Amino acid sequence: MKVFHKIADLQNELFAVRKDNKTVGLVPTMGALHEGHASLVSRSVKENDVTVVSVFVNPTQFNDKTDLNTYPRTLEADCKLLESVGADYVLAPSVEEMYPTPDNRHFEFPPVTTVMEGAHRPGHFNGVCQVVSRLFYIVRPDKAYFGEKDWQQIAVIKALVRYLGIKVQIVECPIVREADGLAKSSRNTLLAADERAIAPTIYKYLKESQEYAHSHSLKETHDWVVEQINAVDGLEVEYFSIVDGDTLLDVENWEDSKNIVGCITVYCGKKPIRLIDHIKYNS
Repeated sequence: MKVFHKIADLQNELFAVRKDNKTVGLVPTMGALHEGHASLVSRSVKENDVTVVSVFVNPTQFNDKTDLNTYPRTLEADCKLLESVGADYVLAPSVEEMYPTPDNRHFEFPPVTTVMEGAHRPGHFNGVCQVVSRLFYIVRPDKAYFGEKDWQQIAVIKALVRYLGIKVQIVECPIVREADGLAKSSRNTLLAADERAIAPTIYKYLKESQEYAHSHSLKETHDWVVEQINAVDGLEVEYFSIVDGDTLLDVENWEDSKNIVGCITVYCGKKPIRLIDHIKYNS
């Protein structure tokens, strides 16, 4: 496995790869890698001749400087994990390398960029689109792999690809969970022991709500989930949106869509750490 810090060096390597008509898979990450990321990389390795993984904490998608500064950075450990699952190339650029000049491009794809995370984290998805589009131009992958944990992000990236007319297949990969149900996330490493102990409660009630939904209205299900999670000392729901899984627009009744997803963001602990998850209701 080769690690590149300069974009031009990776591009020179990929030029030779394409000359041999080899397919290229891309897994964009912000590092602090775990089994969830490993599953994306393993799938790319299986489906492509060459797999590129980017490790870059992208400042333009953070609207909270504290969150940016405390985001875990573990490049050495990340590279060991990536090598173990068969990645070919790692791109780990500096901020100056990725953004030699300020990126003033503005991306907006309502409603997918304006609801849920878009409403609660202004500018977040614009930053995601900036960095992902740059990575697509740098790597020119045939396929790019994203985890379903960030359900809304996948919808945004699909809108970005349509807008830019880039020929890349977006591959959605299932959430990887801990044994107790907590969705694997780089932010989990920031949880104190007592916070880590209560965090799985989020998925517990999401899972139970699937059964609850069979005999209750959509609004009753929404309110029940929020009530149950907020009753846990140390957890506070920022939002729980039950939406059409494609448009991300709110639905009012279970019959309104054949693809209904409940997307949740919960603050956990004293700092607090912001955790996201989702559950599928009828797909």
